[in-house]
Amino acid sequence: MSEYHEPLEALPEGVRDVHRALRSLIEELEAVDWYHQRAAATEDAELQRIVEHNRDEEIEHACMALEWLRRRMPGWDAELRTYLFTSGDITSVEESGGAGESDPPSERQQEPARRSSAGDLGLGNLREEAR
Repeated sequence: MSEYHEPLEALPEGVRDVHRALRSLIEELEAVDWYHQRAAATEDAELQRIVEHNRDEEIEHACMALEWLRRRMPGWDAELRTYLFTSGDITSVEESGGAGESDPPSERQQEPARRSSAGDLGLGNLREEAR
């Protein structure tokens, strides 16, 4: 059974790649859930640390897939910029015009793998920040 909702031959390769990324993201998120539950359920401290490590690796993989989607689908970029790294009530961000308050950099968790993987120094868009 195909996971595609349209005939495969009708879908351009770029659409197939997006589908691949979405499926990968779903699978990584499922793995995060499995490992998270296993870590919570075990009473063995060493096993818990191993399973938590595995869970965190899956989180990294999910973030990489999400970033790939963000770079290729403008809707992802717009929504992530609205909701991520904000504070306060998440549901009120949209109601306030999408301008959620950003958390101070010192409170954000650093993501060295993300910065180094694409040559991005983690500076963000300097044109927007200079305004």
